[in-house]
Amino acid sequence: MSDSLAQLIDTPLRELRPEWLVPERVDGLRAARAFVDPDDYWTWVAEQQRWSTPWTSVRTGELADMRWFDGGRLNVADNCLDRWAQDPATADRPAVVWEGEPGDSRTYSYAELAAETEALAAGLLDLGVRKGDVVALYLPNLIEAFTSIQACNRIGAIYTVLFAGFGVDAVASRLRASRASVVVVADAVYRRTKRVELLATLRAARDRTPDVRAVVVVDRTGDSVALEAGEHGYREVCASGKAGTPAVALDPNEPSFLIFTSGTESRPKGVVHSVGGFLLGAWANAHWQVGYEPDDVYWVAADVGWLTFPIQAVVGGLACGMTIACYEGALDTPSPARFYDICERHRVTKVLAAPTLLRMLRRFGDDLAAEHPLSALKLITAQGEPFDIDTFGWAATTFDVPIVNAYGQTETGSTWAYPVYGVEAIKAGSAGTAVPGHAFDIVDDEGLPVPPGVKGNLVLTSPFPTLARTVWDDHDRYLSTYFSRFPGRYATNDEAVLDGDGHLWVLGRADDVINVAAHRISTMEIEAAVTAHPSVMEAAVVGVPDDTKGTVPVAFVTLRADTDPDRIKAELHQRVVAELGGYARLAAIYPTPAMPKTRTGKLMRRLLRDVVVHGAPTGDTSAMEDPTVLDTVIRAAHPS
Repeated sequence: MSDSLAQLIDTPLRELRPEWLVPERVDGLRAARAFVDPDDYWTWVAEQQRWSTPWTSVRTGELADMRWFDGGRLNVADNCLDRWAQDPATADRPAVVWEGEPGDSRTYSYAELAAETEALAAGLLDLGVRKGDVVALYLPNLIEAFTSIQACNRIGAIYTVLFAGFGVDAVASRLRASRASVVVVADAVYRRTKRVELLATLRAARDRTPDVRAVVVVDRTGDSVALEAGEHGYREVCASGKAGTPAVALDPNEPSFLIFTSGTESRPKGVVHSVGGFLLGAWANAHWQVGYEPDDVYWVAADVGWLTFPIQAVVGGLACGMTIACYEGALDTPSPARFYDICERHRVTKVLAAPTLLRMLRRFGDDLAAEHPLSALKLITAQGEPFDIDTFGWAATTFDVPIVNAYGQTETGSTWAYPVYGVEAIKAGSAGTAVPGHAFDIVDDEGLPVPPGVKGNLVLTSPFPTLARTVWDDHDRYLSTYFSRFPGRYATNDEAVLDGDGHLWVLGRADDVINVAAHRISTMEIEAAVTAHPSVMEAAVVGVPDDTKGTVPVAFVTLRADTDPDRIKAELHQRVVAELGGYARLAAIYPTPAMPKTRTGKLMRRLLRDVVVHGAPTGDTSAMEDPTVLDTVIRAAHPS
């Protein structure tokens, strides 16, 4: 292990201050960890939900072929909405507090959200949607995203969410792959003060999507757009179903949710989550990572197209009875104060975001943060990408609340490693420990466990219901991708290391581990050395081909204003060599004011690699928030 990585994982534990401890959560976590058999824990989680028919067995099969709670029947929408709407004590509790980028806002109580969802579900039935049909949602962060997802849950339709930034080709390919019969789309979305025309994009894709027979149009802008053949207004569909429809009792192992992962492959990979598994895992995720407390307002500052939003907001958050804040637009529009303004206006108590948000706030400066002390805030939790220690420390000091870093994957259906809010000690940059119901190991390339302090391949060793059950239309791909390399275990395809305190450090994708002249090193280790420089606000390190060494690392960096790029580059070259050794020497450093990211803030490192090697992207760019950033990056890497 490199000296840099050793220093990284040797950061001290930070015990929660007494005022941050939540005693009932301490007792609850102790009871949950007391279950020796994970199946007993998941039985307890299942008992927290409402079932129409009890199960006859807890689990059959193992990781690659498991079934959970056979014989039982339940409905996700019933658990997320009806159970709260039917209780006089919670019916009027705000379920969703929504704000649009232009400043408009709406609040729906649980009773109101349940009523509209039930009407929409009945309207979808009138359009011919049946159990097992696929409904695609091409929507921004709107309340209608909540009602559409839960309407599908109510009638047993399979929903798939398309990122609102997708263009014609990406929309068409995913609609074809999913065989979606109905699409719910907004006429447009506001992003960075501009209108992004979603309906026009969908219409351009329709001639390549023969399975789509109906489109439901949400009038986001108030322009009352003229509808074409096969298109139906959202309000009219709800009105046609105003009599409602009962929630369908479903087998917990039936498919519920289909999400496509982006990548360099030409064929989208659709990951399938189950009805009961996704509900149980999302409930447990929201329960432990965030936890409901009276008067909470939980802002999931993510896009509905990122799996985190359905987990933490639409399913997990609502299943826990939380009040969810939802924002449509960019977090720095119309000014850098927008994040703070939203938190103050809605009395936000807990925030979830990608670490990029915190890096952005740090870049905006301490003075802006000091102008907005956010007295209601109790928790910030981050996930989705590596969390550098400097930004972690800045956020902990600036906001004076616990900062929880969590780890999970699209395929795992939830985050499963993090320090439990209000209970456990925190170590800056680490993902904490596995939460109840999950077990993992770190193994070498032969599948043998490695000791603490040694890097290896992260695998999950115990069945858990939230894990995806298949790849859409390609179960062999599911088995080969996740279970062939380490039989009997789920391969995350991430590298990780366990420290002496038992905390997990995820180092990134195994394919981001580069071989430099026969030396293996994670790009995260190099990034840790680069971002430790006080003038570096953000960094991304990728490996590129080299005729002599095979692969060499290069870095893209965003620097603080009023710095000398040439001086900083020289210092970074020296720092990396001093901390990691000459074999990790950066072949190039490219200062750039912006980097390609998804709308949820994840750095798209593969695009940076493409820019260096090919001069332009060669893979899928549809998930990128701002395509103009590519021109900036290309100029940085190829100034001539």
